Amino acid sequence: MYVARVYVTLKPTVNDPQGLTIRGALHSLGFADVESVRAGKYLEVHLDANDRKKAEKQLSEIRSGVLRFYLADYTAELGHRFQSGEMRLLDFTTTVAVAETP
Repeated sequence: MYVARVYVTLKPTVNDPQGLTIRGALHSLGFADVESVRAGKYLEVHLDANDRKKAEKQLSEIRSGVLRFYLADYTAELGHRFQSGEMRLLDFTTTVAVAETP
């Protein structure tokens, strides 16, 4: 089994009110040096793929079929989960600018 860790963040040109709120809260807690905060989402996708190539293909299809509707960038890490529960990251990390909504 493969596991994809997907980090989705808004594009830099998109206003991030949640990030602004977090920055304000950090400032009020005394962290005045925080210049900016971008909020995002974390997804953990378990892929029942037989091999790495198939897992990478499925992850690519998820990106183009689902994540393309977000005004966002995403980074994905692909790992192999063993029956023991141990997860070992593979050397697959990709950052992709997701196309804007048509």
